[in-house]
Amino acid sequence: MTPSEPRRPWLIVAGLSLAPAISNGFARFAYGLVLPAMKQDLGWTYAQAGWINTANAIGYVVGALIALRYVARIGPQRLFVAGVGLTALALLACGFTRNMWLLSLYRALAGIGGAPAFIAGGAMVSALFRGDSARNSAAIAVYFGGGGMGMVLTGLTLPFGLARGGASAWPSAWLMMGAVSLAATPLAAWAAQSAPRAAVSIDRAPAAALPVSRLRPALFAYFVYGVGYIVYLTFFVAWMRDRGADPSVVAATWGTLGAAVMLSPLPWRGVLARSNGGAALALACLATGIGAALPILIPGVFGLIISAAIFGGSFFIGPAAVTAFSRKNLPEAQWGRSVALFTSVFAVGQTLGPVVAGVIADAAQSLTSGLLGAAATLAFAAAAASRQAPLRNEAG
Repeated sequence: MTPSEPRRPWLIVAGLSLAPAISNGFARFAYGLVLPAMKQDLGWTYAQAGWINTANAIGYVVGALIALRYVARIGPQRLFVAGVGLTALALLACGFTRNMWLLSLYRALAGIGGAPAFIAGGAMVSALFRGDSARNSAAIAVYFGGGGMGMVLTGLTLPFGLARGGASAWPSAWLMMGAVSLAATPLAAWAAQSAPRAAVSIDRAPAAALPVSRLRPALFAYFVYGVGYIVYLTFFVAWMRDRGADPSVVAATWGTLGAAVMLSPLPWRGVLARSNGGAALALACLATGIGAALPILIPGVFGLIISAAIFGGSFFIGPAAVTAFSRKNLPEAQWGRSVALFTSVFAVGQTLGPVVAGVIADAAQSLTSGLLGAAATLAFAAAAASRQAPLRNEAG
């Protein structure tokens, strides 16, 4: 440990990982678990159901742009705490209305809070182990694995609660997630306060411009990745329920998905440490696409579990890959803005996926075409990412 590193750095990583648990595991992905009940109770089409996650993604775009503009001005620390708090309150608010437009507003607010928290936490984690590439890559992967922790919790509780309460019990799911998020906010704030000051003093030099033209392959791939991956997470449970899956199968599948996210640093740590260009992102996109296609290619519970294991073990490596890429190829003053830029294009991509897949599903009267389209989109993202070369003029 160097003098600039804090004491108990892995506890700080764990506390910061509550941001993806709340902003992603709860606010974004758990909607897939609640969607079938909301669709049935509120009489929605698939397009309307998809729109609710698109509203969250639009909020995420706004939040990412806020982070891109203000991460240098106010620092990741305050941005992180404010984002986590706003997301928790927005989750809670979803349990108090049945109005589609108010739900859209609250889902958007969850995205507006979630993006800055996610970006700022990633920037702080990136600076914890400056001189150790292996530990830095592991910390980044563990941070993003926090989303899996949120998925495991929701997967083991929400399907059974909704089965007992019926479709009209969906507000209780949002109330539970909001209450847990509020309870976790002080610990997340402690982690941000404990991060080293150098880690929260990023990107203050106005002259530090990002080499956007040299990042185009990775940026485009990450945009396409956002389009594809969110379709699976939005509609996978609804696809299972349409085929008669009971709550225990849903819980096992979603729990496997979350557990695979948490364990994903183990198989991917070496890839993240060795990759200086777009290879890690390309492999993550390809593996995620394979996972999205498997429930259709391999019928039955076995196919569902294998799909969840491969998809869950890969899709959070995309964010980890672009964060590691930024750290390896850019000076520290640009890490925050780089992660914010990648998150912005990713967020724009994921605004398109749910509503487009919902429209297609309504027209085809089936979600299968949407899942196959997601798999093909992710394969295309992998091809684009493979064209990203390392930036040779690394600074610092």
